[in-house]
Amino acid sequence: MPEFVIGLSQVPLPRMTLVRQDFPAPVVADVAAAVARELDRPEIAASVRPSSRVAVAVGSRGIHGIDRITAALVRGLKARGAQVVIIPAMGSHGGATAAGQTEVLARYGVSAAAMGAEVVSAMETECVGRLRRNASGAYEPSSDERDIPVHLDRVAARDVDLVVPVVRVKPHTGFRGTVESGICKMLAIGLGKHEGCSRLHREGYGNFAELIPAAARLVLATGKIAFSLAVVENALERTAQLEAVAAQATLSREPQLLAIARALMPRILLPEIDVLVVERIGKDISGVGMDANVTGRSELGGFPDFSGPRIARIVVLGLTPATKGNATGIGHADVITEEAFRGIDRAATATNVVTSGSLRGGRIPVAIAGEDDAIRAAMSCVPGIAAADARVVRIRDTLHLCDIAVSANLLPVVASTAGCRAMGAFAGSWPPAVDDGGAS
Repeated sequence: MPEFVIGLSQVPLPRMTLVRQDFPAPVVADVAAAVARELDRPEIAASVRPSSRVAVAVGSRGIHGIDRITAALVRGLKARGAQVVIIPAMGSHGGATAAGQTEVLARYGVSAAAMGAEVVSAMETECVGRLRRNASGAYEPSSDERDIPVHLDRVAARDVDLVVPVVRVKPHTGFRGTVESGICKMLAIGLGKHEGCSRLHREGYGNFAELIPAAARLVLATGKIAFSLAVVENALERTAQLEAVAAQATLSREPQLLAIARALMPRILLPEIDVLVVERIGKDISGVGMDANVTGRSELGGFPDFSGPRIARIVVLGLTPATKGNATGIGHADVITEEAFRGIDRAATATNVVTSGSLRGGRIPVAIAGEDDAIRAAMSCVPGIAAADARVVRIRDTLHLCDIAVSANLLPVVASTAGCRAMGAFAGSWPPAVDDGGAS
């Protein structure tokens, strides 16, 4: 046995205790009824005329109940006389191919058969305007062909009268702004497909706070957007709020929805962690595999306003099945397992990180054979801390944080932290999901 492995085996793994974190969790009990109510609002009902050709734009994020939400929207639009198709609104996901993006939607239950509407997937786009940075650094419309093009999905631009994006509004993992992940980003990035997504990402996350709203304004100016159906989720990954946002209200309402989403998002309540063990990462968990709003690690290194725990080392044990080998974000870990390494689809991961300009997230950390030794390796590499004294927290992923496991030396901190309570020994398997009140 190699001396390195022998050395790791001498590091004692801590006994872990299950801890319940309590978060506020408002929930929409019946999403289909909520969609119907939103469509009945006068300003929303007036935005879709009978016989209009409408494309419902659906992205690649794992929105809870996206199939039920989309189906209810399709039914409601059809009931108003619209001719409805579904289009994928995603940049490089699905391997940046039309077939791959159709498959991504199908994995979420959004298929032609299930929705009662054809899924029309295309990667071609049209340029709907250009942007340039002025002397003050703000982005403004430009007619100069050398400036930044803003793209729109060909089907949305040419083949339909109106587009209705279905989006989840939440804090972004790479930048801070008045709008982050949500309506404006889908208009600018998702509906821009691979070409538009790639071009805007070349500007860098550091410019997204200004760039995304500016690009969204150009898409809104086409008159193609009828309204957006915005979803805010609670910490249990359930629909907390569902709202139709009229096109003209996008830039004023989305910041308000973002504030609600930020208050509801899950987080780790403990202030300091030496080793964070993440069982799985994936695109269905976060656009960057593990949410930077939880870990504090992003393409830019970190968020200046990050209020979560200080984390010294992160270990990733594996990838989710749904991510299909796309390991974007794995580079934000310090140690991974050999199993996680073998599960990486390097082509899919490279496509994603190059398109987004997030090269840091595609780097490969140190890979160690076996989960226990991977954890031991991280415990051995915490500056100024003896391995046996490392404060360890284990989570399923960054989306499911109501239940976490902590080492014994963190129990006094748990006892003094509001919203945390020890539940007993952690035996390696997680309890059933916390009851969400029966949301449908």
